[in-house]
Amino acid sequence: MSKSKAANSSEPVVIKKYANRRLYNTETSSYITLDLLSQMTREGREFVVVDAKTGEDITHNVLTQIIMEEEQRGKNMLPVNFLRQLIAMYGDSMQSMVPQYLEASMDAFRKNQQQFQEAMKGAFGGGPLAEIAKRNMQMFEAAASAFGTGVPGMPGATPGAQPTPGSMSEGAKDDEIAELKAQLAALNAKIDKLS
Repeated sequence: MSKSKAANSSEPVVIKKYANRRLYNTETSSYITLDLLSQMTREGREFVVVDAKTGEDITHNVLTQIIMEEEQRGKNMLPVNFLRQLIAMYGDSMQSMVPQYLEASMDAFRKNQQQFQEAMKGAFGGGPLAEIAKRNMQMFEAAASAFGTGVPGMPGATPGAQPTPGSMSEGAKDDEIAELKAQLAALNAKIDKLS
């Protein structure tokens, strides 16, 4: 099955877990790893993990196992205090409300994250901030070449080059620096207005 068709499918992929702990993807007819299930989750691909022998849905257990492996790799997202609070909620009268609260909180967090990413794309993708950033880069390149140093990775850069004494008069350098500072201040003011 093609990758695009699999990604657009509304039916969750059935993953069978065998007694030898191997995971079998029924959609691709291949054995897979927890890392691949983790990747499928990040891509938004729905799946259900069932015990191959009993047919029991063990998706929750497998997702928890993925989180544990990620945490063991040093990608700690769950603070110790949060884990303690979560453990303390087991058996509490409010336990039944915790899953809905956590799910709603994560949904809100993801929506805010998406809105922030879209705002950043809009701000730097072609809007006024993109033009300002472009002008600032041009000024930076001009200033670097005016001092005769060049900037590594920039057009006209000379590796290890040092400013040449007398390549620009002190007054011209001061004027250039003052102009750059003024433009930087104007840029900061525009960014503050957008915040």
